[in-house]
Amino acid sequence: MVIFSLGPIGKRRISSNPREERENRTLSKPSFAAPPLSLPLFSGISLSVGSPAMALTSPLFVLNDSTKRESGSRVHRGNITASKAVADIVRTTLGPRSMLKMLLDASGGIVVTNDGNAILRELDLAHPAAKSMIELSRTQDEEVGDGTTSVIVLAGEMLHVAQAFIDKNFHPTVICRAYNKALEDAIAVLDKIAMPVDVNDRVSMLGLVKSSIGTKFTGQFGDLIADLAIDATTTVGVDLGQGMKEVDIKKYIKVEKVPGGQLEDSRVLKGVMFNKDVVAPGKMRRKILNPRIMLLDCPLEYKKGENQTNAELVREEDWEILLKMEEEYIEKLCVQILKFKPDIVITEKGLSDLATHYFSKAGVSAIRRLRKTDNNRIARACGATIVNRPEELQESDIGTRCGLFEVKKFGDEFFAFVVDCEDPKACTVLLRGASKDLLNEVERNLQDAMSVARNILKNPKLLPGGGATELAVSAALKQKSSSIEGIEKWPYEAAALAFEAIPRTLAQNCGLNVIRIMTQLQGKHANSENAWVGIDGNTGEIVDMKERKIWDSYNVKAQTFKTAIEAASMLLRIDDIVSGIKKKQAPGGNPNKPQIETENDADNEQMIPE
Repeated sequence: MVIFSLGPIGKRRISSNPREERENRTLSKPSFAAPPLSLPLFSGISLSVGSPAMALTSPLFVLNDSTKRESGSRVHRGNITASKAVADIVRTTLGPRSMLKMLLDASGGIVVTNDGNAILRELDLAHPAAKSMIELSRTQDEEVGDGTTSVIVLAGEMLHVAQAFIDKNFHPTVICRAYNKALEDAIAVLDKIAMPVDVNDRVSMLGLVKSSIGTKFTGQFGDLIADLAIDATTTVGVDLGQGMKEVDIKKYIKVEKVPGGQLEDSRVLKGVMFNKDVVAPGKMRRKILNPRIMLLDCPLEYKKGENQTNAELVREEDWEILLKMEEEYIEKLCVQILKFKPDIVITEKGLSDLATHYFSKAGVSAIRRLRKTDNNRIARACGATIVNRPEELQESDIGTRCGLFEVKKFGDEFFAFVVDCEDPKACTVLLRGASKDLLNEVERNLQDAMSVARNILKNPKLLPGGGATELAVSAALKQKSSSIEGIEKWPYEAAALAFEAIPRTLAQNCGLNVIRIMTQLQGKHANSENAWVGIDGNTGEIVDMKERKIWDSYNVKAQTFKTAIEAASMLLRIDDIVSGIKKKQAPGGNPNKPQIETENDADNEQMIPE
């Protein structure tokens, strides 16, 4: 046997004598051992290398004292417990009989909702695994807009069933491999049981959107929200050809909440509304039929200096010349604009009093300081082009597709309506309601409904709701698990069981006998006779989802499964958490405090090699 040892002066000594090796091993006192040589690795970490005897007796400090480190199964258990805790928070908000959560923020505001993403967004969590679970629901909300609660419940369950294998010392990579295999097979099952839908058939679209928001607070208002969502998304949908559709609900659908009135008064406008009044209310018209609309992105006032501008005037006449130059500049701008005979001029920047005078004299209504996003929506609705310089105006830049411009008063505020447009590619959803809290919740539900409608337009496929999809996937995976060989068989079976968390939670929230209902459902799905059997969340009956029109969008389900399993795999593969890592010190900051040597450090003095 050959031993490599570093002596006090860094020379390499090779021993191949067994007797000498034995003597070295029996050496016990550190005073005779070779002093250690410190090899710096990188900032904050140094590794001491000494003789074998030294390595046995003195502890090896790799990390700084300030850093805290957890590793191994302790980390796995901590992550699984934290994820289960997050899943338990939103578990009761799944299904039509779900509970609401009331959240109080630091400023005293109240949020009452059962939207998984809205609840988790308000929480302030300390555990890193719990924070990554919150990211899941945010990703789900941005990607498909629905299924934010399901994804958290499913990910929590996937981690929960993995705990038994972690306790039995299964390697996390084996569990992750089995989970990924289960995900591939689950997506294959979804493709098999999915049913195509005709996006032009309003009744089936309405049923699909209704079933997705039936679990929400606004489910009690029937078709109202589903109607609004379908109208809005079909309005802004743009055909890209080859059966592809682009629906941008963030840019081109504005939800305007106006307290007062009833929720039934809410409607989708065939155009745009915004919170502005004309500049000179007494002198400018507030109602114009078939207006010619001009949109500008430039100020209609005299140009001011970028910084402080000083002008020294010697004669009094110079002041008048200066004023006249300003007036002539504005007059020139107004003449260029009025040449095209617009009825409404809307600008994103300022509008001077003189320009207002010229416009009112010519019978033109003007609106100033409009938001860029609102201006873009008006351009899409009435066919106008936003112009940066009045000199470059053309007849084609004028919007002529609008049927009516009107300013109305709601409560204390004025709102301008650009409505009755021909084929508008932007719209506004006007929501009325009793209180701000109610309107905020309706808006959240409407966003979900619009996302579902958008998903169907993009990928027109349906899956059964009411936990039927998950049960069908679970049954198919259980059957397939018998053909899987090796150690991955057990985690694969566990993943199949984890899918049953969704129907089980639905049954719990309905107040049913969970064991009896789950046994009946598993029996119906075991022989794969009908994949569309699930729970009606309102009545708690086991029914065919086709008859009750309880449907889910394919995109939402596929995204839920992918996000949940990939997140569970990621959290399982974490085996080390190091906290308390110092940030790099900014240049010129205070240097580290000098370390005071204690008695314990006397033995650990390091010798510098010659």
